[in-house]
Amino acid sequence: MRLDQIKDIKRLVIYFFYDADGIVDRYVPYMLEDIKRNCSEIFVVCNGKLTPEGRATFKKLTPNVMVRENTGFDVWAYKTALEHYGWDKLAEYDEVVLMNFTMFGPLYPFSEMFEEMNRRDVDFWGITKHHGFPFDPFGTIPYGYIPEHIQSSFICVRRTMLNSLEFHRYWEKMPEVKSYGEAVGKHEAIFTKQFKEYGFKSDVYVNTDDLKDYTHYPLMLESLELIKNRHCPVFKRKAFTNEYYEFLNCCLGEPTVEMYEYIRDNCDYKLSMVWENLLRTDNMADIKNRMHLNYIMPRDFAIYPTVKNKCRIALIMHIYFEDQIESCMNYALSMPNNADVIITTPSATNKSQILRMAERLTPRKVEVLQIENRGRDVSAFLIAGAPYMDKYDLICFMHDKKTKQFEPYTIGKSFSYKCFENMLGSQEYVQNIIGRFLAEPRLGMMMPPPPNHAAFFGILGTEWGSNFQNTKSLAEDLNIHVKMDEQKEPIAPLGTMFWFRPDALKPLFQKKWAYKDFPKEPNENDGTFLHAIERLYGFSVQSQGYYSAWVMHDRFAAIELTNYHFMLREMSMSVYGTIGHRAGFAQAAYDIRNTISLRLMIKHKIKRIIPSPIWRAMRKVYRSLGGKKWVG
Repeated sequence: MRLDQIKDIKRLVIYFFYDADGIVDRYVPYMLEDIKRNCSEIFVVCNGKLTPEGRATFKKLTPNVMVRENTGFDVWAYKTALEHYGWDKLAEYDEVVLMNFTMFGPLYPFSEMFEEMNRRDVDFWGITKHHGFPFDPFGTIPYGYIPEHIQSSFICVRRTMLNSLEFHRYWEKMPEVKSYGEAVGKHEAIFTKQFKEYGFKSDVYVNTDDLKDYTHYPLMLESLELIKNRHCPVFKRKAFTNEYYEFLNCCLGEPTVEMYEYIRDNCDYKLSMVWENLLRTDNMADIKNRMHLNYIMPRDFAIYPTVKNKCRIALIMHIYFEDQIESCMNYALSMPNNADVIITTPSATNKSQILRMAERLTPRKVEVLQIENRGRDVSAFLIAGAPYMDKYDLICFMHDKKTKQFEPYTIGKSFSYKCFENMLGSQEYVQNIIGRFLAEPRLGMMMPPPPNHAAFFGILGTEWGSNFQNTKSLAEDLNIHVKMDEQKEPIAPLGTMFWFRPDALKPLFQKKWAYKDFPKEPNENDGTFLHAIERLYGFSVQSQGYYSAWVMHDRFAAIELTNYHFMLREMSMSVYGTIGHRAGFAQAAYDIRNTISLRLMIKHKIKRIIPSPIWRAMRKVYRSLGGKKWVG
């Protein structure tokens, strides 16, 4: 069936929407405003809830808005909408589009796509296709594998198929859908194959048959090619939050950032709409990984033009240790000459010494504050620093650092070096940091990567420590509502040294902190209020609509790359010695976890059988002979 000979095409668009908070972000009406110019009617079906503002947004586009219970995923939302109209009413339409909220766009007017597809003789069509997979990862697909199929985020059905008994029966007999895997297995993965076997003709707007040998999922893994060279009008939300294994199993992880940069530089699409939605709804660790929010900039020369007088800049620095004053003051010299420097210290002796050295920072304006010795750098920042937050556009917060619990003390010294070098490495480098903030209005915080040397290696994979629940509770108290996940690392300045926009930390400074809110010394244990705030900084940034990023200068990045590669290689050799060689990282990680789980299961079963005194004696002998520590 072709539509190019029909003068007034009757096209119904059924738009499925879901948001956990019922909020309708700007990318949704932007897409629907364009699609509205190409259809005669829009029907919005929303799972879960809808805010009054969200409903008002949809009502500006269509009077047809339905909110239903959050069951059945998109499949049963479509089924409900089709039942609402009924087959007799649907028979009046030339085309019915089933589309959902999981896409951003359009990058190119939908009219171009509809005009092209109107000329094609098909019964149903879509924008893109998935080329299938030789197995079923969900265990829900009746074929035992994923067949090639039109992606269900946009499927258009014409009258020839819309009025068929097969189409009616398909929806009337649609089984209950209780999971994402079932939504794929009972609808998306089988829809195309079933209706093609019934004799209906299909096609897609963006032909990717020539990419079958390259990828099974072109819209995700070849998104730049589809947008740049094949005029694909949409890109997936999932590209910014998908399982990173999906990238590493197929590529280096470059598809999303390459696509993003092309859209930024070549398309008339406001990417602020993407950030607005992602930062509100998704985990910052996922976004950071997919977008590779790691900045490496020169230490010895400036790549941005002078930023003098363009913005108000300050350094807030807390100094506790007398023997760290000179080093801290030397790093403070990296601040621009027009910057203000505010130094806090709990010691009158320190204050006198700092004031004597302050002339070295001329022409920078220097202020030295003596504060209460309670709460360390955190209280110094949140209490003493509070009056300065509305005076500056960008602030760098630093503090002296000694890590006493590790020997030798060079371990802690290197951690301090990592923080200071990557925050205040040189005047040119600081200019580059400031320039990056000015170039990227959504950038809210820059911090050094977390420590990974010596005993700090244990932080990798356990970044939360004992601090997930206390951080989550504190976030609720401060009205910070973003996605937190104990299985995903907080993108936070572990070490509490960072550059930031004051607006990004507004939720933390809206509370009137007092020194009594902070624990007394000594304060060496994990899981304290101070550790919760340390992890909360990044979530505050996200709640304000900004993203956080790691930053290093080029000379330090060379050290970091060596360390990462050396540690990964050593860990790989350990894995190979335990489970044998594995060709891929994902398979190695999966197998080592299963091996450890099996060992633990066996240990616990044996331990339940053997009396405790005998078990302890056996364990002692086993370890004395070099046995593994997993026998606990």
